Amino acid sequence: MQTTQLQKSSTVTAYVGLGSNLSNPKVQVSNAAKAIATIPSSTVVALSALYLSKPMGPQDQDDYINAVIAIETTLSALELLDALQAIENTAGRVRKDNRWGARILDCDILLYGDETIDNERLTVPHYGMKLREFVLLPLAEIAPALHLPDNSSVRKIASEINSNGILKL
Repeated sequence: MQTTQLQKSSTVTAYVGLGSNLSNPKVQVSNAAKAIATIPSSTVVALSALYLSKPMGPQDQDDYINAVIAIETTLSALELLDALQAIENTAGRVRKDNRWGARILDCDILLYGDETIDNERLTVPHYGMKLREFVLLPLAEIAPALHLPDNSSVRKIASEINSNGILKL
């Protein structure tokens, strides 16, 4: 896989998936969006509605609240990742080995411009985004004409994915 330069000085549009199913998830996602709006050298350009979705992993956990936010930033991808992880930590996120377990807040970089990034800390485009209705439907809401780095259409992929009972709130 191609790895691109991780340092940026020009503005890039990044899309970030937000999710929570603990400690008042609507408030967690809303607070995360507000915190993202304060990231230096970055401006929020779009925020999807909130979506209620079933958990991807173990079903013995509460449903999730999800959203996607678009920002324009001059931060590098890793600087953005650091800022997002700081927001997760402030919210009380505890990283566990349980990959798909309940969480207070998850902020995932879905796309960083048209770059493909593959290193030990970050994979962009997000490895599972084409399979997740809770990512694709909010992303298609705010960026329906968007094409992924492999030139696939977000609108087309979102229209073909099983909605799995997701509800737009």
